[in-house]
Amino acid sequence: MRIAMWSGPRNLSTAMMYSFGNRTDCAVWDEPFYAAYLAKTGLNHPMRREILAAGETDPALVAKRCSGDAPEGKPLFYQKHMTHHQLPDFPQDWLSGMTHVFLIRDPARVIASYQAKRENPTLDDIGFRQQAEIYARVGAGAVVLDSDDLLRAPEAALRALCEAIDIPFQPAMLHWPKGGHKDDGAWAPHWYGAVWQSEGFSSTPSSLPQLSEQNEALRAKAAPYFQALSTDKLTF
Repeated sequence: MRIAMWSGPRNLSTAMMYSFGNRTDCAVWDEPFYAAYLAKTGLNHPMRREILAAGETDPALVAKRCSGDAPEGKPLFYQKHMTHHQLPDFPQDWLSGMTHVFLIRDPARVIASYQAKRENPTLDDIGFRQQAEIYARVGAGAVVLDSDDLLRAPEAALRALCEAIDIPFQPAMLHWPKGGHKDDGAWAPHWYGAVWQSEGFSSTPSSLPQLSEQNEALRAKAAPYFQALSTDKLTF
C-alpha cells in the first residue's frame, strides 16, 4: 500500500511521519516533490541549495517513484506530501494509485508556527487552498484527520486512522527515538528542531495563538478551506 499523507507546513506532519516510520512494516519518504517545487518556482526557501542538491528536480521522475514499490521491500510506503509542492503542471496520474489521507490543522496554529521559521507567509505558502483542491480531485475514500484531535487522543486517533485505511494499528506508532529519522529531508535542520527533541505525541492543544493584523487576514483566507475539510474529518 502507498499512503499519500497530504498536509501543509507546521501541521504535525513530521511527527506523523515519525509515527509511521516507527512501524515494522513501513518505509517513509519526506516531501518527495520539494526539490522539484523549488526548481520550478525559483523560491528562496531556507536551505534551498542543500534541498536542490539532495533531491530530484524532475517531477515526472518523482511521480514515478511515488507510484512504485516501497524501499526495503516493506509492504507500506508512507509519503509525506506538502500540498503546495504539487504544482498544477506536475504529473497527476500517480494520484490514482494512492491511499490518500489529509492532515488538517487550524490556520491560526499553522500561521503562528510558520511565521517563527519564515516570515510573512502567503496563502500559497501554507497550503490550505491546494489541500482542498487535491481533496476534491482524489474523490471518495480519502481520510481526513485533525491534528488537534491527534494530540488530544493519540492512540484513539491512530487506531481510527489505521482502521480507516485498512491496516493494523501498531503500538510502536505512539513513540519514536529522539534525534530525527534516517529519512529526514535535507531541510530538517531548519524546520525539525522541536520534533527532533520529541519521543511521541506528548502535548495537548493550547488555546489558539494571537496573530498580527496581517496574519489574521491570512487566517481568514485559509479558514474556509480548513472548515470544508473539517466537515469530513474522522471522529472517534
